[in-house]
Amino acid sequence: MSDAEFIHLDIRRQTAWIRIDRPQKLNALSVELMRELSAILDVVEKNDDVRVVVLQGGERAFSVGYDIAQEVEMGVSTAEQWYGGLEANIALTMKVWGLNKPVIGAVSGWCLAGGCELAMACDLLVCTDDAQFGEPEIRFGSGPVTLLMPFLIGQKATNELLFTGDTIDAGRAKELGLVNHVVPHEDLEAHVEKLAAKIALTPLPILRYTKRALTRAYTAMGLQAAVGDNHAIAAVLNSASTPERSEFTELVASKGLKAALAWRDARFATADAH
Repeated sequence: MSDAEFIHLDIRRQTAWIRIDRPQKLNALSVELMRELSAILDVVEKNDDVRVVVLQGGERAFSVGYDIAQEVEMGVSTAEQWYGGLEANIALTMKVWGLNKPVIGAVSGWCLAGGCELAMACDLLVCTDDAQFGEPEIRFGSGPVTLLMPFLIGQKATNELLFTGDTIDAGRAKELGLVNHVVPHEDLEAHVEKLAAKIALTPLPILRYTKRALTRAYTAMGLQAAVGDNHAIAAVLNSASTPERSEFTELVASKGLKAALAWRDARFATADAH
């Protein structure tokens, strides 16, 4: 994978550090980036010298989610088109969820939408004190792709975040059980490295079977079924015709994503101020 453009792999002792690196787009998940990440996950899963995997972003953002501008450029609009496109998104997130060894997410800055789902798929999360989590895509007529949040933070908190599109800070994320540890920005890598080294003391077969037991427990709770059911709903939701969605899409195409996001956020500015 030395030819990967957006994903970098560094194996240190028994830990594989996978870094998402598309800083000019705040690590937006393009088709190409997701393809690279999926391939590297396959590599580390098969490497028996690796006991723990770390998935990290950049300083400004872990990831702001799927590449909306690319979706608009590709002309994805019908439910059938959305269903096919979302299939790859869900597969990547669930690959992280089901990896046969523990995955630690290291989060700095923005962690939104599909990026938040990717982080939630990690077994443990460590974030900086400036981290922000949420799924704001509902504010322009989209919705969660891989529906993991209800299983992590419960019904009421999930309902509020997914109905409003609000973001939460690191402190609130820890209160809700979304993250394990909150650390100063400069301490993130050292803290994750120490945690990974501690986990790596456990033999790999034990880690694999423990991970399998945990994922099967969530399967028994209905997580995979909920994700599968939401796939079809998300395809219909994303193809729904609303004035807000049309305006947003038109702005992305004519003035760029930054202008479209400014328009979206301006609609909620008064409500957010109260």
